[in-house]
Amino acid sequence: GGESLIKKVVRTSRIPVIKHYKGICHVYVDDYADLNMAEKICFNAKVQRPGVCNAMESMLVHKDVAVRFLPGMIKKFKEAGVEIRGCAMTKKIVKAVKLAKDIDYRTEWLDLILSVKVVDSVEAAVEHINNFGTHHSDSIITDDERNREVFLKGVDSACVYVNASTRFTDGYQFGMGAEIGISTDKLHARGPMALEELTTYKYQIYGSGQVRT
Repeated sequence: GGESLIKKVVRTSRIPVIKHYKGICHVYVDDYADLNMAEKICFNAKVQRPGVCNAMESMLVHKDVAVRFLPGMIKKFKEAGVEIRGCAMTKKIVKAVKLAKDIDYRTEWLDLILSVKVVDSVEAAVEHINNFGTHHSDSIITDDERNREVFLKGVDSACVYVNASTRFTDGYQFGMGAEIGISTDKLHARGPMALEELTTYKYQIYGSGQVRT
């Protein structure tokens, strides 16, 4: 259901509820990224199906590649009808974008709107994601092993990707068959859920006279 329905269920429930409120997903383009790959992944993550919870809502770009990457990427987005809301550095590089506010980075657009921010490092990207994200799905585009590991270990999300679109967060894509939902909680299920996550266990033990000593 929608965010307001989920919040009402959580508020009134007498038992724990597995849920996710929003899907504010990020793709971070690292300074060691293959920029051609980054362009394809970012476009797919935003445009392929913008109204779903695993679509990219914010794009982060390392300052060292921003001048090379942003003009072409934003041009491609605009040709697809995407409205860009960028930080001051983004607007300095590409003037024809709206200046983003803090609230823009906390908004799940579910539409052809994208917030963009230029960051100083992979650590800054991780900090931004953990602050503004919703622990759903986030991706780094990089060929650097160290930056990859910093991102994978630092981002506190159910699904963290390297060189792939966030659009893959889906029970069917994960080989689970029918999906029940996607959890951003940590107990007991996290990420895409199928029937297995809704079951409990019963142990049946057959013996032949064993006793415990």
